[in-house]
Amino acid sequence: MMKPALCALACAALASLSACATATSVEQRADASVATASASGPGDRMLSGRDLGVRSAVVAPNAAAATAHPLATQVALDVMKDGGTAVDAAIAANAMLGLVEPTGNGIGGDLFALVWDPETQELYGYNGSGRSPRGATLADMQAAADKHEDGEGIPPFGAAPVSVPGTVDGWFALHDRFGSLPMGDILQPTIDYGRNGAPIPEVIAYYWGRNETRLAEAHDSGMLEEFANAKATFFDPSPREGGLFRNPDLANTLSAIADGGRDAFYTGTLARTMDRYMARIGGFMRYADLAAHEGEWIEPVCVTYRDEVRLCEIGPNTQGVAALQMLQMLERFDLRSMGWGSADALMAQVEAKRLAFADRALGYSDSAFSGLAPDWYVREGYNAQRGRLIDLSKPMATVPAGSPSVDIKLQDGDTTYLSVTDASGMMVSLIQSNYRGMGSGLVPDGLGFMLQDRGQLFSLDPDHPNVFEPGKRPFHTIIPGFAYRNAGGRYEPWLSFGLMGGGMQPQGHVQIILNLVDYDMGLQEAGDAARWEHRGGCEPTDDLSGSGCESELGTIWLESGIPAATRAELERRGYAVRCCQANAGGYQAIMRDFDSGAWIAATEMRKDGSADGY
Repeated sequence: MMKPALCALACAALASLSACATATSVEQRADASVATASASGPGDRMLSGRDLGVRSAVVAPNAAAATAHPLATQVALDVMKDGGTAVDAAIAANAMLGLVEPTGNGIGGDLFALVWDPETQELYGYNGSGRSPRGATLADMQAAADKHEDGEGIPPFGAAPVSVPGTVDGWFALHDRFGSLPMGDILQPTIDYGRNGAPIPEVIAYYWGRNETRLAEAHDSGMLEEFANAKATFFDPSPREGGLFRNPDLANTLSAIADGGRDAFYTGTLARTMDRYMARIGGFMRYADLAAHEGEWIEPVCVTYRDEVRLCEIGPNTQGVAALQMLQMLERFDLRSMGWGSADALMAQVEAKRLAFADRALGYSDSAFSGLAPDWYVREGYNAQRGRLIDLSKPMATVPAGSPSVDIKLQDGDTTYLSVTDASGMMVSLIQSNYRGMGSGLVPDGLGFMLQDRGQLFSLDPDHPNVFEPGKRPFHTIIPGFAYRNAGGRYEPWLSFGLMGGGMQPQGHVQIILNLVDYDMGLQEAGDAARWEHRGGCEPTDDLSGSGCESELGTIWLESGIPAATRAELERRGYAVRCCQANAGGYQAIMRDFDSGAWIAATEMRKDGSADGY
């Protein structure tokens, strides 16, 4: 008989309608044919010592890669076999993902990365996010909101939310510091597949079709000014599972970048094409915005947890600090004794999330405008004090934000994640996104990629630190993760990991760390284990006052592997709980085995990705 824990987890993985659970995933609820096809039950895993997990982690002595598409993983390994560094391989994988997974990323979006350099023994952070158009105003954004969103927020599609794409600049910044192969060699695999056809797997094909539907609806409503280019590039027709997708326009764009460098994109012919296109459709971004763009090398923000690990994130304008805040609040709780998946353990985590996200809503923004230090919210003692507000007998009725959040202004945050490691010990944690689905819906003439809609994450409240302003970086959800482990009293580089999915990302980072540290799970097992997600409360796009979001209890969404008794107890304590539709995100990770020196690599079993090495 299958072990109960494995049964529950297999249900979460396969959304089975067998004896394990009767609930289906969000995707299956949206498509009755998928639910019918998934009526078969899960098989039994070999009794190798793990209660959880639907596959083994990969072990590789030299190099490893974990990405959201098997082809991107293969390309990363090929680049390293040809003498490239982990950074070369990460760029190659990211370029390939822009071709085969445009539902989550592309060169019209932004990039963040953490790189462990074994030569200097330092962890480097890179903020590759673009800024809002300098010719646009808050009044312009409010007018777009009034027209399409009842005045409540910047529209999700069309020209209003477009911010400058930072990815290509990020590639070259990373390559200039840590690369070895010519950029032409790095981009050539994607160029070739773009011309000849690249395979599209199941989950990506599913999301591709959903993007076509909602972008067509946005165009019909008048929100999306132009759709013919996107339709011709991506939806003529949308690729099915197992089909080949060709994008010769993107291949030509990447060839121009390979030949002309970053300047081809930001000051050359590609920039001129983007400028003409945005002028034609009445958009805001212009050539001068592209020409002025530059990313930024930054110091990662790090905290220790239980003297066992040191987790590092990129600070605001991302939401990475929320994961650090949560861990600092959770140190006072004996989560190991509470047990994985127990009501007490989940409640402690959910309440810590609510507290961290209250700060996130009011204080996370572009530090160049807010004047708030990136590590302000993890200063000594702050989150220990915040954590003492957590009462496991009942949820907080009102979630207070830590001062001076609302005074910061007076002192003048759909994705792909990948991890790559090489034989030298270099570790790359890279995340890249166009934000909502495939992005804004706008594809510049003949360039083969969609511009991002990240600007939707600005607030319209003029007193909010995250308010829309010209030349400003919006709040960002995407966060790469990196962790050190205490090895004999010294913190050694240990884990390059990430988990995709909007507001789920810091919640997911915390769950992975807890699974590894408090619950002694293996790397693949830590990602396979059922997840929870809390939705609700204040957001960085809200007004500073008057919304009442501080008293929103929100909803806890659970995957089916969370015990039914836990759900019942959380409901008894006063939460609204939904099963089984959590936004579980997408997980990739590579870990160093300190005993053997080998790399351990894991991938998200809920999606299409793969982990491999040599």
